Amino acid sequence: MDFNVKRLAADAGTFLSRAVQFTEEKLGQAEKTELDAHLENLLVRAENTKQWTERIMKQTEVLLQPNPNVRLEEFVYEKLEKKVPTRMNNHELLGQSMIESGNEFGPGTAYGNALIKCGETEKQIGGAEREFIQSAAINILTPFRNFLEGDFKTILKERKLLQVKRLDLDAAKTRLKKARMADARAAAEQELRMTQSEFDRQAEITRLLLEGVSSTHAHHLRCLNDFVEAQTTYYAQCYQYMVDLQKQLGSFPSSFSNNNQPSVSGGASISVPTIPVSASLPSVSAGHGSATASGGFNELRSSNGSRKARVLYDYDAASSSELSLLADEVITVSSVPGMDSDWLMGERGNQKGKVPITYLELLN
Repeated sequence: MDFNVKRLAADAGTFLSRAVQFTEEKLGQAEKTELDAHLENLLVRAENTKQWTERIMKQTEVLLQPNPNVRLEEFVYEKLEKKVPTRMNNHELLGQSMIESGNEFGPGTAYGNALIKCGETEKQIGGAEREFIQSAAINILTPFRNFLEGDFKTILKERKLLQVKRLDLDAAKTRLKKARMADARAAAEQELRMTQSEFDRQAEITRLLLEGVSSTHAHHLRCLNDFVEAQTTYYAQCYQYMVDLQKQLGSFPSSFSNNNQPSVSGGASISVPTIPVSASLPSVSAGHGSATASGGFNELRSSNGSRKARVLYDYDAASSSELSLLADEVITVSSVPGMDSDWLMGERGNQKGKVPITYLELLN
């Protein structure tokens, strides 16, 4: 019991000494041992890593699950160490509704058949999304969370201990300055050597841990590559599903002119020829100008008038002087004196800009 009381008294004295030293430093009444620049830079880098890791992880969770209520529910289940109940995602719910409505309208009708096929594709996209979410959780969320809850907590613990050792060191320096008697100075010098040794040892431990953040960055880089690969796979799957669906449905509204009449093949798929999405678009180069700028385009240039033209393919404007195009839309085109032979001036409402003639078909 006597030992415990003495130890308690010693701990209380040490705590009081640290508190006094910390207060005097804040008031500018005591010296403060500064960390070396390298260690300070490592501390700043570790703190930045922690903050940005938290931010990226939070935004990734929002990307994977936009509904905050569902995220909260998943968090509660995770803390309770219980399995999250399986539920259909939005694509799967949409697909289910489409399939049910298609069966209601009749799979033998064009509209009902199209609804069923769209629903099946939406379910495929929902399945791909589920796989992507699982992959992303493994590839980026789990490693990031492990760093925040493991390595960085260890860094925080050692950094806090380094702060304590620094306060002890500065308190010992202060006592040495105040010592007047020879015995007191000898005891203060011995205490200073001991606290300096402990501080140096803790600084080295902290430095090694902080330098390990470089390994964390390298690991997170690999995780990022895995995440991008999973995202690429997901979008490629969705793209392929939609391309296949587009081929089945076709792009001609006349195919669906009479929704109440059964299709020719009953429940067979609606297959209308379409331009393959993977087909290469024509190049807009001077080499093709003489071949394409003929017939109607030559007449348009000579008349200096305007004509209606149908857009054959999507086109993204490369500059503010050009006009972006969407396949199958109809725009007004005209010739401008001095303009390159591969281009015409296009108008869509209040929008105006250059358009490549290889993307156009003049209408009568």
